[in-house]
Amino acid sequence: MRPTAIASSASRRDELRAFLRSRRARLSPSDVGLPDDGARRRTPGLRREEVAALAGVGVSWYTWLEQGRDIHPSPEVLDALARALRLDAAERATLFALARTELPLSDGSGTAPGEGDDDGRALLVSLVEGLHPMPAYLLGPMTRILAWNPAASALFGSPDHLPPGRRSLLWLLLVDPGDARDNPGREGTARNMVARFRSEYAQHAGEPAYERFIGELRERSARFAQWWDEHEVNDTQRGTKTIEHPTLGTLRLHHAQTVPTGAPDLRLTVYAPADAATRAALATLATP
Repeated sequence: MRPTAIASSASRRDELRAFLRSRRARLSPSDVGLPDDGARRRTPGLRREEVAALAGVGVSWYTWLEQGRDIHPSPEVLDALARALRLDAAERATLFALARTELPLSDGSGTAPGEGDDDGRALLVSLVEGLHPMPAYLLGPMTRILAWNPAASALFGSPDHLPPGRRSLLWLLLVDPGDARDNPGREGTARNMVARFRSEYAQHAGEPAYERFIGELRERSARFAQWWDEHEVNDTQRGTKTIEHPTLGTLRLHHAQTVPTGAPDLRLTVYAPADAATRAALATLATP
C-alpha cells in the first residue's frame, strides 16, 4: 500500500474512533432503556460493554473498533451500532463513510477534488449572479467559494477581501469575517456549516488538502476547534432560518442546497423570503 493510502486509512480510523467515543459519551443508560445502577462513572456516557450489548457484538471487538484497529465491520454491524448509539441519518452516513476500507486520494497538490474542469461551472456562476436579490452562492469541496452574489454578501459578508487560498465559507464565517463581523446571525450559520463540513470530511479523512485545511482552521479559530471536537454532523440541505440583520431587520428565509447534475462535488445554495417583510427587505438590495 502506498504511504499516502496508509496515512489516509490511519486518519480515517482515528476519526472513527473519536466519532464513536463522542456519540457514546452523550448517552446515558436511561436514554437507551438500560437500568442505571447509580454508580459513579469515571467518564460520561455509556460504557463500551453496554454499547456492545445493545449492538449485539463482542465487547473486545467493539473495544478494538474504538481503539482504531484495522478491522472492517459489515453493513449489518454498522447498522446495529447506529441503532445502539441512537444515530440520526447524518450521523449514520458518517459512520458508514468512516468505516470504509478505501478512500479516493488527493494528488497532494492542495487543489480540492472536483473543482478543476466542470464544463457547467460558468453557467452555475451566471445563475448565482442572476438570482440577486435572492441570496445565493456556489461552493466547492472544503466550502471553497466559487460564486457569491451581492445579496449573499449583505447577509453573510463579502468574500472579496479574502486571498484566493482563503476563499472558503468556513474561513469567512469563523476566521476573517470582514465587514460582517458584528452580524449576530452568523453564529448559527457557522456552527451548522462546521457540522455539514464534517459530513463531507468523512469521505476524505486523511487526504492532505483536507488535513491542511482543518489544521489551519483549528489554529485560527477557537470556535471551529471546539465545534470540530464535538463531532456533530449534519447533512440537512433545506430548512427555514431567522436572521437578525443589523440593517435589514428580522429576515425569515427558506433555504435549500442542491448538487448540480454532473458536478457531485459542488453545492448550490439559494435563499428565498419566507414572508412579505423579508421579501420587501431583500428587494431593497436590488436598488444601488
